[in-house]
Amino acid sequence: MSQPTLLGLSGSLRQGATNRKLLREAARLFDPSHFVEADLNLPLYDGDLEEGDGIPAAVQSLADQIAQADAVIISTPEYNKGPSGVLKNALDWVSRTQGNPWADKPVAVMSAAAGRAGGERAQMILRSFMVPFQPRILQGPEIHLANSSNEFDEHGKLASDRYEKSLHKLMQKLRAEAGF
Repeated sequence: MSQPTLLGLSGSLRQGATNRKLLREAARLFDPSHFVEADLNLPLYDGDLEEGDGIPAAVQSLADQIAQADAVIISTPEYNKGPSGVLKNALDWVSRTQGNPWADKPVAVMSAAAGRAGGERAQMILRSFMVPFQPRILQGPEIHLANSSNEFDEHGKLASDRYEKSLHKLMQKLRAEAGF
């Protein structure tokens, strides 16, 4: 049996973001043959830009990565009680591409945030953003990494066995949902 390709989307652009660290930990536990972190540093969606220039190459590349992945993991921060604008912008742009790369795609959603709820509201809203795309979003275990800046060791590995066990279980479920 072939090994899966996993795509990760971080709602934070910062290289050292805890959402990027959480994606990398999820990928390690998923154990794909190929893991790609998507680049969400895209222009703001603008209908005039789309009409004049078409879909930007970076957006089409993201849509192609989603379509080609066997499974997708999304990690969102919580900004002002919701997902980041970066993530919403990427979803809006991808919705403008031909076809629906998300259709029936196995997706695991997680969040890492500074607050004590670990991005729970942002994750709930993100799940609702995904409804029109009709992916197969796993329902749990839910990963809401609270006080996230203190939850990784110096090597970027989760410091808490409790979070690691939950994330491992989520990644096992994602592998199974992707048929691996």
